[in-house]
Amino acid sequence: MAGPDDEAYQVLQTEEFKRQIAYYGKQFQRIKAEMKKLIVGQDAIVDSLIEALLANGHVLVEGIPGVGKTLIIRTLAKITGCQFSRIQFTPDLLPTDIVGITTYEEGKGFFTVKGPIFSNFVLADEINRSPPKVQSALLESMQERQATIGKETFQLPAPFFVMATQNPIEQLGTYKLPEAQVDRFLFKLLMTYPTPDEEIQILKHNITIHDFNEFELESVLTASDILDAQRFVKEIYLNRKIERYIVRVVEATRDPKKYSIEFGKYIGFGASPRSSIAMYIAAKAHALVNGRGYVTPQDVKEVAYNVLRHRVLLNFEGEAEEIKPEQVIKEILEKVPIL
Repeated sequence: MAGPDDEAYQVLQTEEFKRQIAYYGKQFQRIKAEMKKLIVGQDAIVDSLIEALLANGHVLVEGIPGVGKTLIIRTLAKITGCQFSRIQFTPDLLPTDIVGITTYEEGKGFFTVKGPIFSNFVLADEINRSPPKVQSALLESMQERQATIGKETFQLPAPFFVMATQNPIEQLGTYKLPEAQVDRFLFKLLMTYPTPDEEIQILKHNITIHDFNEFELESVLTASDILDAQRFVKEIYLNRKIERYIVRVVEATRDPKKYSIEFGKYIGFGASPRSSIAMYIAAKAHALVNGRGYVTPQDVKEVAYNVLRHRVLLNFEGEAEEIKPEQVIKEILEKVPIL
């Protein structure tokens, strides 16, 4: 396997390291093959979900109703042998409906009833349908991997992966996610319509005419395997040249004039340091999913859209002219040099 000439990387090149890269490469191919039994198309979304899981991050998925947002996370949970729960966000949902409650029963006394957040894979469906007070109930869980019920704090199961969905069309009865919460998501993904050929396949393979269990999905990994993979991702090599490139890409969102970014005039607030961290670990996960033990600048470019599209905040002028964050990110990636 070809790789950089850095002495630090050569030290990593043990037979065990190479074996691990090959092993995970096969496992990811098996996951994708199992996903294809039920999920038609959406290959980029599947890859990004795997990368987010490896990076121990969470994902916000935006797409119109009916494109398979719920199905894709349910399928991934089944294949990875993890516990799955779904929280349907509604205007009358309470924080206790998510984390749980402390209750009292005669003869038993006070006891805790844990909510659906205590699961490996949590689908927060249509998260923008509940008010900020409820949305914020996820904040502690997403960042600290713990939940507080009454006066007690409980650790959440590991791995812990949140995929939240939101509908970009309907605005009536929805609440904009607080920026502090949006920033907790490693990726924001956009799910689009399938192609006509893919939709023909969907007509024959869908859970409206077939039961979910009919697809006979196999569990490729276990929760323990995922935790091992998350630890191994940290060992993927990323040299200082690429570290500096990541920092410059994020800096360009804060100081666009320095890099002659024309779309910079539409940026209200640039990306936070959490963006740099997210791009750093996401690039490693992307490299591993693609069968490499080292990160290239292309890995950074390919994860940059998912990492930055919800962190580059447009000003009023940008929103008025319907500028998309992707336009800003595209120009940044074209103009920031790899030195």
